[in-house]
Amino acid sequence: MTVLQALVLGIVQGLAEFLPISSSAHLALTPWVMGWEDPGLAFDVALHLGTLIALVWYFRRDWIALTRAGFNVLARRRVETVEERRAMFIVMATIPAGLAGLLLEEAAEGALRAPALVATVLILMGILLWAVDRFRSQAHSLGTMTWVQALIIGVAQACALVPGVSRSGSTITAARALGFDRSSAATFSFLLSFPITAAAVIVKAPDALKEGVTTPLVVGILAAAVSSWMAIAFLLRYVSRHSYGAFALYRLIAGAAVLVLWWSRQS
Repeated sequence: MTVLQALVLGIVQGLAEFLPISSSAHLALTPWVMGWEDPGLAFDVALHLGTLIALVWYFRRDWIALTRAGFNVLARRRVETVEERRAMFIVMATIPAGLAGLLLEEAAEGALRAPALVATVLILMGILLWAVDRFRSQAHSLGTMTWVQALIIGVAQACALVPGVSRSGSTITAARALGFDRSSAATFSFLLSFPITAAAVIVKAPDALKEGVTTPLVVGILAAAVSSWMAIAFLLRYVSRHSYGAFALYRLIAGAAVLVLWWSRQS
């Protein structure tokens, strides 16, 4: 892999991870479209280290508060505050995705990365995102979340193992379907991404480092970190005034374009 390829993939990962357009789909499709060798899931996960750095830094005050809340719950063995409930909700909602990752890891590295399947999922999830965002109210904020709602969002996150679904897209779609306002849906999605992303980085780090700490790997991680921070800041600002419709439309166009390209290469 060249430095330029790593730079492009890092930027793609960073921007697509937190926008509801599926980073896994873009990382699977970019090498295919460009005619590059697919670096594989291990390199994709290594890029997540960059997104993890951006996530921790952007929400550093939230993580400090949530960590304190978690220790308070362990000390008292009961939940009393809104912050403590949120910390427990994040733990609870992470379990389905963790189980799905253990059970479907091989499929995620192989068959599920097929271009036609990824493109189809991009389109279907784009339609679903548009529908729930268009027709559901914004009646709830993070402070009103229940454990059942948190678990439903966690199950939605587990579906993101299929490239094209989008981790942020699936959790935001689920939160909007439950009636959470757009900003709350995005914020909980971002916070919820930390445990599963950190676990994936820890598990896959040995595979990504088999060839050592190479220049392309470092460039990719740094590019992912910078572009991730930009994506988080942009989305939170954007959805405070606009709907998710633009992202749904992008998914439809991108999915259709990939299907056309895939069909042309079959003939």
